[in-house]
Amino acid sequence: MSEKKMSSSRKHHLKSVMLAVAKGILEEESREREAERVRYMAQCCPPLDLPTNMQELQECCRELHHKIDVIDEERYDLEVKANKSNKEIEDLKIKVQDLMGKFRKPTLKKVRMSADAMLKALLGSKHTVNLDLRANLKQVKKEVKDEDKELRDVGDWRKNIEDKSGMDGRKKMFENEA
Repeated sequence: MSEKKMSSSRKHHLKSVMLAVAKGILEEESREREAERVRYMAQCCPPLDLPTNMQELQECCRELHHKIDVIDEERYDLEVKANKSNKEIEDLKIKVQDLMGKFRKPTLKKVRMSADAMLKALLGSKHTVNLDLRANLKQVKKEVKDEDKELRDVGDWRKNIEDKSGMDGRKKMFENEA
């Protein structure tokens, strides 16, 4: 626990030295990159000397078209190779996730779907039967007993109100009281 603290001036000096060294390294890297670019351009693209007559100019154009075709083929091959590598990387990522057993389940959305639509989605074109559940139910006729009908007529409050409604009903009420 006997740590000696560095003074702020020492920290500032070390920081400025580190920044100076980093700046020098970055400048050196940029010079190397520029030199490499110039070397590559000199190797791949020699200086162009323009011909003076028409025949030499046509020959130069044919040469340039041929070089463009070769470079385009190389670009296409590299693009296909890169796409293939990316696909393999994705497949390997999926395999790694499967092996680890840790993967996120996607959140499912609630969808309202009828039974017919669900069967069509699951079975595709094989599903031609229309699933109408109500059509398959049995039809049951209700039997009305005479006793129930009589009880209903006696205790039917609607009939009683109809009798009392209007002037005839009130007149009967007063006659019954008197």
